[in-house]
Amino acid sequence: MIPARIGLSIEDGRLCVVALTGRDRLEHFVVEGVEDPASALAAELHARGLLARRIRIGLDRKLVMVKTLELPRVVLGGLGQMVGFELERHVPFPPEEARFDWVELASAADGQSRRVLIAACERRSVERPLGLLAAARRRPASLTVACHDLPALLPRALPSRRTVWIHRHGGNIDLLFLDGRAPLMSRRVTAEDAEALAWEIQRSLPLVGWRDYQAVWLSGDDAEAWLTAFGGLDLLGAPLSSPPYAKPSATLVGALPPESRGTALLALAVATGSRPPRLDLLPGDLRPWRLSRAQLVTAGMVIVTVLLGLAVAFTHVHKTERYLEGLTTEIRRLDSDAKAVDGLAAKLARKRSLLHALQSVKAGRIEPLPVLRELTETLPASVWLQALSMGKDGVELTGQADSASQLIPLLETAQWLERAEFTSPVTKTQSKDQFRIRAAWKTPSAAPSPKVR
Repeated sequence: MIPARIGLSIEDGRLCVVALTGRDRLEHFVVEGVEDPASALAAELHARGLLARRIRIGLDRKLVMVKTLELPRVVLGGLGQMVGFELERHVPFPPEEARFDWVELASAADGQSRRVLIAACERRSVERPLGLLAAARRRPASLTVACHDLPALLPRALPSRRTVWIHRHGGNIDLLFLDGRAPLMSRRVTAEDAEALAWEIQRSLPLVGWRDYQAVWLSGDDAEAWLTAFGGLDLLGAPLSSPPYAKPSATLVGALPPESRGTALLALAVATGSRPPRLDLLPGDLRPWRLSRAQLVTAGMVIVTVLLGLAVAFTHVHKTERYLEGLTTEIRRLDSDAKAVDGLAAKLARKRSLLHALQSVKAGRIEPLPVLRELTETLPASVWLQALSMGKDGVELTGQADSASQLIPLLETAQWLERAEFTSPVTKTQSKDQFRIRAAWKTPSAAPSPKVR
């Protein structure tokens, strides 16, 4: 199923449907000459896979009365109530049978009255298309005058000027009077040639309150032929051209079938009409729920508040991140200095440990220097000492020598040592004897004391 925006134009029992299925894609079909148009419409939508629960409906202009009313500036009660009261004087059917909608236009030049554009039709003109959609298991999205949706095909940034839009469809001619993109009035006219049509336009100007107009647009069936017919005559008093469609709309208009261009163009305009439309004849209980102006303002305030809260939170996070980034940069800059300080601290700790050991030896009243001097002189040059420890009981040497057994006699002859012996078995390591020898201090009677004070 394809999501689509569908416009339905109804004209003399003929259903023309245009479904927008993409930016530049549309589906078009016509339902006519069938006993059950609702079933035929539903079957066509299902066969084409068009998924749309709501369909926009455009009524033929001849079914609707469109009129501009002048109301007093000061109105007792609501403006809508005044419009309903004035409507009784302008419709040819009982007021209770009327279905109408209105929109306020720009005030009159004298500023003493209010101008209102009103569209009204009989109840049965509304109930018939609604019953058709109900039978086709669809719901209405809006119910408008089809030709009033034509400005939806124009660019949004359109200069404000008085324009007459002539639209031909199925032998009928609709005149739409625009101020920029805003419809001011519309008429259904009958004209056999260009002169008759120009006369109808001139006859309609007092109804709009215009003395002249600045442009004329012509669209629909046989538009090229009518443009040629007007081209050789100076009847309109304003430039005549095709409507200046917006770029996306021009692509869609070009995709419409030439044989039913006028009616299909109305259906396309209905499908692309504004949400909500300016004049919607759909009963209030059937209209899709839309946010009111007050609700939009409230929602906007909530969104602004949330955005401000997020902005404050983001600013705080951003400032914190910048502070942490600066702190990290400063730490990296000081990292080398910190490592140098750690190295100095480690060296200081080692020197303190060595100093503590020397102080411990000194506290034991052992003078190591004379002993070290004698060991240096006594031991052969090929001896390599790995460790030397002195205590109250004697000296312990660990190292390597060519012949470890020769070291015992040498140590026995030392001035300060006696009773030299191996404390662990001698092992061979890379053609050297690995030894560990312990020797005791000589007694004071046998040798001079190494304590020098």
